[in-house]
Amino acid sequence: MPPKESDALLSGDNNDQQRRRNKFGKHLSLDDEKLRSKIHTIATTIAESTESSTTSTTAASDADDETGSGSYKLIEKHQGKSFFDYYIFNDGPDSIGSNGYNTYVSKTKAEELNLIHVDDDNENSKNEEGNNNGNKEDSNNGAVYISSSKGTNENDRNPTTGTIYRNSVRLEGKRRFDNGLIILDVDQMPTGCGVWPAFWTTDETNWPDHGEIDIVEPINNQNIVKTALHTNEYCDMYSHVPRWNWTGSWDVATGIPDTYTGKLNFNNKLESDNCDVMTPHQWANQGCVAISDKNNTLGHGMNQNGGGIYVLEWDPIGGYIKSWVFPRTDDIPINLQQSLLNTNNNDDDDDDETTIIDPSSWSILPYAYFAIGNNSGCSANHFQNHRIVINLAFCGTVAGNRFATDCPVLYKKYNKLTGYRNSSVAACNAYIDSNEVQEVLNNDAYWKINGVYLYQRE
Repeated sequence: MPPKESDALLSGDNNDQQRRRNKFGKHLSLDDEKLRSKIHTIATTIAESTESSTTSTTAASDADDETGSGSYKLIEKHQGKSFFDYYIFNDGPDSIGSNGYNTYVSKTKAEELNLIHVDDDNENSKNEEGNNNGNKEDSNNGAVYISSSKGTNENDRNPTTGTIYRNSVRLEGKRRFDNGLIILDVDQMPTGCGVWPAFWTTDETNWPDHGEIDIVEPINNQNIVKTALHTNEYCDMYSHVPRWNWTGSWDVATGIPDTYTGKLNFNNKLESDNCDVMTPHQWANQGCVAISDKNNTLGHGMNQNGGGIYVLEWDPIGGYIKSWVFPRTDDIPINLQQSLLNTNNNDDDDDDETTIIDPSSWSILPYAYFAIGNNSGCSANHFQNHRIVINLAFCGTVAGNRFATDCPVLYKKYNKLTGYRNSSVAACNAYIDSNEVQEVLNNDAYWKINGVYLYQRE
C-alpha cells in the first residue's frame, strides 16, 4: 500500500511486529471466530449509532455535496501539458511506514532528470538512463510519462549499503473531495519485481481516521487488479455486501504468524473484509480488499494489451464505493467511451452535456463493491477530505517484504549477494541497485497516462 507512517512489515522479517494484539497487548488467536463475530456485532452497533447521531450534520454536508443520484459532471481533467498543474510534487524521502528505496524529487528536479514529460504523439522514447519517456514537443492531450532514475544526491545514501536511493516522483492532487467518480486512463503502468507504484486517494494528515482508497497498485509482478480500503476501527464489510452487486471476491489473509509459536500459518485463510488497519486476523494495514475476477487487469498483462480504464465511484449517500476495470481488449461502456472522447476533444467541457457519465446505465457490474453509510458496518465518515496521489516507489515494506515470495529466483540470487542475510527487503534493494534491473526499468517501470478525470454529481 502507498506510503504511510503505520505500515507494518508483510513478510517473515520482524515477525514480532506482525502479530496481532488487542488494546491490552494480548495476542489474538487466528482461530477465535467467536471474537470476530463479537467484534463485527459491536462495530455494526457503533456504526449505526454514529450514523444516527450525526444525521443533521451529514444531511447538511450531503446537500452541499449534491450527491446520491443522477449522472456525473466533469469537474477536472488532468491531461497533456496541463497535467502537472493539478498536483504538488512531494519532495523528500519516502515515509517511515512505507520505507521505499527511493527519494521523491521536486518538479524542477524531475524535469532536469527527465522523469516527467508529455509526449506529443504517444511514441515511446528514452530518457538519459534509457527509460521509456516521451521527448516530443509538449501537447495539449499527449500522454504523460512518469519514471525514475538512479540516485544522485549524496544525502540520500543508504546507511547500510552505501548506495543512493533512486530518484522518483510522488504527485499529490491539489483538489480535496468527499465523493465522486475518479477515472484513470492509462496505457502503461510500472511493473516488475521490486516495483511498487500506486494510484490512490487519501487524507494523509488524518490517516487512517479519514481513510484511504487504493485504486491501482501493481506490486511486484501482480496481474490482477484489487481495490483496498484502509480505515480506523469500526468499518467492516462482513455480511453487508450483496453478492449480486459485484463480480469479484474478497482477498484472503493468510500466512499470519501463529499466536504461540510465531511461525507463519498458511492453513488459515480468512477473507479480508475488515477495513480497520489494526483488525485481528488480518495483516497490519491490510484493510478490506476486493479482487477482480479477471486476469491481466493489472501490471504486465494489462500493459501487453495496451492498458485500459479504471473507474472508482464513491457515493456516500448511495451507500457504496465501487470499482470497474476496462482493458482495451474488453467491452467498454459506450457512455464512458463517448464521454472521455468528448472530454478530450472539447476545451470547454465543463459546460458540455456530452461529457456527462452515468454508471447506472452500464450493463457491466463492478468487480468491487464496498458498503458504507446507513445500514452498513462502516460509517461514511471514515472517508473524508481525500485527494488523488500518484507515486512510484521501490521495495519498502510491501514490495520489499513480498520480494522473496513474489520473485523467489531473484531473491535467492540477491540474498546470496547480500551475504545470506535472509532479508527480503535487503535482497530487493540490492536488485534495484544492480545493472540487471535496468532492462525492467527501461521496458516496464514507468507510467504512461492518457488522463485522470474527476467527476461529481450534477
